[in-house]
Amino acid sequence: MEIIARETLWTGHFLKTLLIRYKDSKNKLRNWEAVERLACEGIVAIVPVTKDREFILIRQYRPVVDSPVIEFPAGLTPIGEKALDTAFRELIEETGYVSHNIEFLTQGPVSPGLSSERIAFFIAKDATPAEENLKKRYPPDDSEDIEIIKAPLESVYDTLLEREGRGDLIDIKVFGLIELAKRQINKSRGM
Repeated sequence: MEIIARETLWTGHFLKTLLIRYKDSKNKLRNWEAVERLACEGIVAIVPVTKDREFILIRQYRPVVDSPVIEFPAGLTPIGEKALDTAFRELIEETGYVSHNIEFLTQGPVSPGLSSERIAFFIAKDATPAEENLKKRYPPDDSEDIEIIKAPLESVYDTLLEREGRGDLIDIKVFGLIELAKRQINKSRGM
């Protein structure tokens, strides 16, 4: 497999579309359409868990799917910012909570058939409401209209099913992240 050429088809403010020409394993020339992020180093998503063992999820309208979506807080990492710093900032901006115990979980491509995006996942343990000075320093983005959902560790799936029954979509990554987070929490508790 070999990339022969990348042609930009369209460039927007945050994205560009590409036509990728490549040789496959049989030496046949092929075309692939793709999307690439601009002006960022990647994406982070945070799995916040309170001291009371509750997941903090967010619900926000996503125009691409024309529906509210239940997901974990996330955001773009600007060029020059560390992913951990982005995780700290986005947690406050999107939930109003803070954690001083943020740990890396895993990373990987988001949708490798469509996009070059890579996402790093973090767990934010012992999340508590942020102090006012932090909320002022990291205010919510003007374009985001976010509802906070707290769900106990033991019954988070019931919460998700109930929300899905109301018509919300569930970001598919949430399910795997819940399991990774539970494993990390149980590991740190010696279970």
